[in-house]
Amino acid sequence: MRVIELKKIRKAMEKSLDSKRYEHTLGVEYTAAALAMRYGASIQDAQLAGLLHDCAKCLSDEKRLSICEKHNISISEYERRNPSLLHAKVGSFLAMEEYEITDSDVIHAILNHTTGRPGMSLLEKIIFVADYIEPGRDKAANLSEIRQMAFVDLDNALLRILRDTLKYLESTGEETDPMTRRTYDYYCELKEKESENGK
Repeated sequence: MRVIELKKIRKAMEKSLDSKRYEHTLGVEYTAAALAMRYGASIQDAQLAGLLHDCAKCLSDEKRLSICEKHNISISEYERRNPSLLHAKVGSFLAMEEYEITDSDVIHAILNHTTGRPGMSLLEKIIFVADYIEPGRDKAANLSEIRQMAFVDLDNALLRILRDTLKYLESTGEETDPMTRRTYDYYCELKEKESENGK
């Protein structure tokens, strides 16, 4: 992935996203690049996944559903009730089909950036965290603390984001994606095992 291709994708995102979403996307791109520098991941992969993570965000719910149905992309009952959440699945599909991305780690980082998943790769964690902490974000609780934590201990930041997200959804009575809960439980267990093993 050359710099020129990143510029091309940046321009494509500017056209396909509304201005607020585009600003957020740039924020995620640069935050992901900074986290990649910190943790030794590919900076260009982080930029690429950051740029494309919300590429399907400004499509209508109907459009997202029709893309899934047309291309046999599985839709859970939860997603059918909340089709806006399909932007990650549709985004990973568009990254392959429209932007010719072949790197499976980049595809997975786009696919799992909203809920996470058990056993995430370093790049997946980086995009998940960058999406939450990028400079334009200002609504979530404990943001300044999590931003600092992200550059000290990525796994701790990931766990904290998952915990705060679940807590927020429970407080508002909104339905929670089962994968968010599974991811949280997985990383809680992992942390407990590491503590037991004296890590």
